[in-house]
Amino acid sequence: MKPNHTHLQQFRRRGIGLALASALLSGGMSAVIAAEGDAEAQTENTPATAEQEAQPALGTITVTATRREASLQSIPVAVSVLDGRKLEQSNLNSIQTIANEVPSLTFRQQGGNKDSSIFIRGVGTISTSPGIEPTVSTVIDGVVYARPGQATLDLLDVERIEVLRGPQGTLFGKNASAGVINIVSKEPSADTHAYVDASYYEGGEKRIRFGLSGTLVPDLLYASINGLWADYDGNVKNVLGGRLNGYEREGARAKFLLTPTEDLDITLIADYTHGTNGVSSVPYQSSNGAFIQAISPVVPSKGNRTIRSDGRNEVTDTNQGISAQVDWRINDYTLTSITAFRTWDNTQNTSTSQIGNNYDPSRITSDFPATYDRGTVDSKQFSQEVRIASPKEGFLEYVAGIYYLKSKTDEVYQRSGTTDTGTNFFGRSDYSVDSDSISLFGESTLNFTPEFRGIAGLRYTHDELSFDHVRNSILPTFTGGVRPNQPLRKGDTSASEYSGRLGAQYDLSEDVMTYATYSRGYKGPAYNVFFNMFDGNNDTEALAPETSNSFEVGLKSAWLNNRLIFNAAAFYTKYKNYQANIPDYVGTNLVYRLINAGEVSTRGVELDANAKVTSRLSLSGSLAYVDSRIDNINCPPGATDCLVNGKPLPYAPKWKSVVRANYAIPLNNGYVVDLGTDYIWQSKQQFLLMPQTDNTIQEAYGIWNASVALSTQDGWRFALVGRNLLDRSYATNLSSNVFGIQRFVPRDDARYFGVQVRKDF
Repeated sequence: MKPNHTHLQQFRRRGIGLALASALLSGGMSAVIAAEGDAEAQTENTPATAEQEAQPALGTITVTATRREASLQSIPVAVSVLDGRKLEQSNLNSIQTIANEVPSLTFRQQGGNKDSSIFIRGVGTISTSPGIEPTVSTVIDGVVYARPGQATLDLLDVERIEVLRGPQGTLFGKNASAGVINIVSKEPSADTHAYVDASYYEGGEKRIRFGLSGTLVPDLLYASINGLWADYDGNVKNVLGGRLNGYEREGARAKFLLTPTEDLDITLIADYTHGTNGVSSVPYQSSNGAFIQAISPVVPSKGNRTIRSDGRNEVTDTNQGISAQVDWRINDYTLTSITAFRTWDNTQNTSTSQIGNNYDPSRITSDFPATYDRGTVDSKQFSQEVRIASPKEGFLEYVAGIYYLKSKTDEVYQRSGTTDTGTNFFGRSDYSVDSDSISLFGESTLNFTPEFRGIAGLRYTHDELSFDHVRNSILPTFTGGVRPNQPLRKGDTSASEYSGRLGAQYDLSEDVMTYATYSRGYKGPAYNVFFNMFDGNNDTEALAPETSNSFEVGLKSAWLNNRLIFNAAAFYTKYKNYQANIPDYVGTNLVYRLINAGEVSTRGVELDANAKVTSRLSLSGSLAYVDSRIDNINCPPGATDCLVNGKPLPYAPKWKSVVRANYAIPLNNGYVVDLGTDYIWQSKQQFLLMPQTDNTIQEAYGIWNASVALSTQDGWRFALVGRNLLDRSYATNLSSNVFGIQRFVPRDDARYFGVQVRKDF
């Protein structure tokens, strides 16, 4: 809707309110509006009056989890909401870094962004193949990202992140069978607003953000432009020189809002992000004497943060795209069209041997050849969505539409090196995957009475998937982890499937709502397309689609005049034809084969609470119990260590909790001191599907963070941030190879402090 004079006043009030909300409520470590959220970050705030001091209350959070704006407390979906401003203040700037902030969410870190993935309620996708789609969908401003690695760089100008827990296949698509990360950016403001945000953290981490927003043409065109630059030395030391696990990043995002009439909004978005990460795992555990001697003076241990490598270990990503969203309101109906085109380029360089072969050739053995890998990814996608939303408050409310996604990924992967006998080896694989998907979807709410509603949704999806693969090798036999030549192989498959949701929703009172839903999920067919792909492993055979059946009951409630919000959800989901990797060996080189691994299930309970104790003190907490397990594994011929039935799924701690507290202290001069703290705890978790051993278990751990900030009346904010104050080392992944166990080191693996300065104009 076109902003008029009244809207301009609303913009001004909202700007003042947000500034005060930041000063009063945004403790640097209190990074989230917890699951079902701290509503303060979404509502206007003014200095507390005597009445407000006596009767503080939480506000209302508006989300788009049902593809239309609605109150978080009114929708029959389990959602966690994270406030973008608070994430920035806590140095949580990517999907990877927010994993600790939502109890049902975990993140799998791998050597390259293209191999990383997200898990919700213990379920996700573990594969390096471009021929499989993610189980958790990432959506930014209505645009689905086809590959999970596309969203691993810094996020820009985030208003909020909605984590939709559980299958969301009806409204969000086939690659949302475990959940959705729905990221919403800020709208351009009517009044001119600018900011500069700079921070420095121990370890040489430097970050600068800046932005400008306002009116270009009164009552017609509004715009915002944001940029970032960041640099971090890294927390892994290479004994041959330099540091790894750091990054260099820069990016920009422009958003334009065109309002030609009261009933027509056109939003245009363009973004660009480029980053180079010096990613490396470190030796964690090994009983191989030759390997231990080869990497000396590095000693494998739980607290190790050193490697020995003369290779180039870095990953470079360029992620960019444009989108256009048109919202046309006609007689209380809203017609929405979202058109988007995105590209993602990824280059990965790694020294897989990690023993410094060029500096000391005597370290090369038959088990440890000098090996260097280089891989490139060129991914493109086009998507078009058209949907219609009915008027609210009638007997029948609905959202319906059509969605089309076309993507193409071209990859080149090559491996070279030298054996202990002086033989040089080299292999290169060129492969590509094409995917076309079209779907029709709709979900309705039937308001039988003011208190009782029915829910019915259905989605029909048709997928077409194809691949080609060729490998060239200079040697006729397997050498150094490289298979011999394989001529061009091609394959194609298609599938059509229904997914949907049925349920009921009942208001026990004005402030208490309950719901029960059944959802059927679907994830399309897949191919195991990778460097050493070959016919003998049946890699050229298509995997069947993965399906799921999910049941959920929930409670959403507000108490004590909205001073306390308490929400709960209980769930059970069964997955069939679960698509996963199982370990196999190519010579002495460990690889993972993508198969329909069988049946898995997850069940649990999630609890979320927020309390506005006083106008100055806010408390929140979230707790998740998730029991995800392998019900029946399909062990293919030649595979080993398949005795895992009844064992937990990887990346799924059974217990995880987050508690937070914020306290604001107004000073006589108008300044505000803001104190924030949070504690994150999770039980032990297994990192491998199979084989499952004690060596690949991360034991239970807790992370304590805190901050103190000073905000002034003229737009300044100064903050001191401390993360992992108890100095607790932990792993974001433990991977197994012939050398032993490798650990991936998170940013907050050790205690560190930082300072932040922000100025709003």
